Amino acid sequence: MCRLTVVLSCVTMQEVTATSRHYVDRLFHPDPQKVLQGVMTEVLGSELRTEGVVVLGSELRTECVVLLGSELRTEGAVVLRTECVVVLGSLAMGTENNIKSLVDCHIIPALLQGLVCPDLIFIEACLRCLRTVFISPVTPVQLLYTDPTVIPHLMSLLSRSPRTQDYITQIFSHCCKTPEHQTVLFNHGAIQNIAPMLISLSYKVRMQALKCFSVLAYENTQVSMTLVNVLVDGDLLSQVFVRMLQRDLPIEMQLTAAKCLTYMCRAGAIRTDDRCIVLKLDHDLKHAHELRQAAFKLYASLGSNDEDIRKKITETENMMDRIVSGLSESSIKVRLAAVRCLHSLSRSVQQLRTSFHDHAVWKPLMKLLQNAPDEVLVMASSTLCNLLLEFSPSKEPILESGVVELLCSLTQSDSPALRVNGIWALMNMAFQADQKVKGEIVRALGTEQLFRLLSDPDTNVLMKTLGLLRNLLSTRPHIDQIMSSHGKQIMQAVTLILEGEHSIEVKEQTLCILANIADGNTAKELIMTNDDILQKIKYYMGHSNAKLQLAATFCISNLIWNEEGSCQERQDKLRELGFVDILHKLTQALDPNLCERAKTAMQHYLA
Repeated sequence: MCRLTVVLSCVTMQEVTATSRHYVDRLFHPDPQKVLQGVMTEVLGSELRTEGVVVLGSELRTECVVLLGSELRTEGAVVLRTECVVVLGSLAMGTENNIKSLVDCHIIPALLQGLVCPDLIFIEACLRCLRTVFISPVTPVQLLYTDPTVIPHLMSLLSRSPRTQDYITQIFSHCCKTPEHQTVLFNHGAIQNIAPMLISLSYKVRMQALKCFSVLAYENTQVSMTLVNVLVDGDLLSQVFVRMLQRDLPIEMQLTAAKCLTYMCRAGAIRTDDRCIVLKLDHDLKHAHELRQAAFKLYASLGSNDEDIRKKITETENMMDRIVSGLSESSIKVRLAAVRCLHSLSRSVQQLRTSFHDHAVWKPLMKLLQNAPDEVLVMASSTLCNLLLEFSPSKEPILESGVVELLCSLTQSDSPALRVNGIWALMNMAFQADQKVKGEIVRALGTEQLFRLLSDPDTNVLMKTLGLLRNLLSTRPHIDQIMSSHGKQIMQAVTLILEGEHSIEVKEQTLCILANIADGNTAKELIMTNDDILQKIKYYMGHSNAKLQLAATFCISNLIWNEEGSCQERQDKLRELGFVDILHKLTQALDPNLCERAKTAMQHYLA
């Protein structure tokens, strides 16, 4: 004799209506056929179901127990109980609160009790409902192991049908969380009972059996050593796993089979140099690398110019972890694609401040820079340039990691791209930096290398070097200190650039450096005592290009700045050289910025 107690958690979600009253009356009707009709018509597809919870009315707002208690010898009773279990399964597919209510009402013991009944359809319904309940994260998996008769009974049901195999292996996979759980399943014959399912005609059954083996073998030497000797239709289990790695099979199956083999190798059950496995894994590893490389390239392309897409990429679950792990892949192509993806994302100020900081991206990036081919170094160092921007939280820890020496070494590379990135990163590092950091850069780079870069044939290298020098020569104490040590060489380099055949942008940047020097307290004397430089400034104030005129005018403006009454001598000399007349003409310039700067300079003369 077999009876099933069906527990329904009943919560008031709306006022009792005539329809809900009719439903309640049907549930407790003495005629089983009426009850069956109530369950099938009023619950399945009923409007009374709200968010998966059955509404039974105000008088049933707390838990209620419906005992569907006729013996399972009559066809009607079997159908009724089966439909009730279907309803419970439907409720279990709702919210986590539904699951909690069902578990609290002891639905698991009731369903497990139902498994001892002989009717296969009823058993499958109970297993399906149990599966749905147990895969929920809110269900305590220990409930499966409370009654010691449950596991062996579930093992005996595996052979009943493909559905029982599917549901039971899913239950085992989700409820096997500890070594103790592995041991219980192993001792009750899980391996022997589940192994034949790996050659089932049903893909779902094969897949669930494979997942179950991956859970059983995880960090478990006993299981792994047993698996290696298991035969499935005449083949070793390891060979069955290898066949499941074929590229024409679904990725999920390939990855899970690879997990099983990996766990067996780690346990020493399979030799890592097993020829069949090595060849197959190498082949599939190459395919996996190709897929990862393509994925990273795609993300890099999508995020290159769109902030919204960058945000979506970084917010995708585990995406940043995958990209970061890609930096240490054995495949150079995957590493390159991963760092390209990071470079694309690093163009976002928001991501530099959040995702890049949260995942400490700078650490694997720095490691990658230690030893990599030039093509990887170029992209990695370019990404590092962005991480060294002043608003990036990563800048400080990168500085503390001793990156200066590494960047200075890049400036000596034969590759123009690496030289650019090395000096670019140093330029970003020097921006608004304290004297200690600036001093470290100058010492590590060396004056010879600095001036070698100022004569670099690559315009990009030259521009970034001028940018570095401009950032080093900012704030008066820093300007005076650096110029006191290296003023002669810097003035020589400036002279050569202003005399050479360089672009407007290069000469503008050089004149801006002179303007910074002119802002120093003592450094400005290096300009005032150099008539050649003064004549060059005068020349560019009369140049046809407004940008050069403006930069040159800034130099004179800083030189005649009357701050402490010590500028009279400088002003007199500049007047003798004709600078006042030029400034007067520039106050009529068409360019508004140039005109305003000239007027400001004239006001200092008049002050």
